[in-house]
Amino acid sequence: MTPLLYNCGGDDLELKEEMEKQFVDLVTEELKLQEAVADEHSRHMNATLLEAKRVASQYQKEAEKCNAATEICESARERAEALLIKERKITSLWEKRARQSGWEGEANT
Repeated sequence: MTPLLYNCGGDDLELKEEMEKQFVDLVTEELKLQEAVADEHSRHMNATLLEAKRVASQYQKEAEKCNAATEICESARERAEALLIKERKITSLWEKRARQSGWEGEANT
């Protein structure tokens, strides 16, 4: 390389300052663009996070409704089972009394 090409414009102080200014402007512009991209990415992530929280809250409410309904159904099933056991005991008692009074049920015919 010739010294002249290697030191292109090195002796011209104004040209050197202008090139440095252009370099600083380019770096500043690049940083602004990167900041804008980062801001947009941050806004997108925040919006996505808010949507995820909203959906999670909705699912949580639905799960709570399901749990409450399940508890109600289980309670009703337990009451129905208790009533069925009670009804079977009463039926058995009446059948026993009827047999003692001479009734022959369908099972004995």
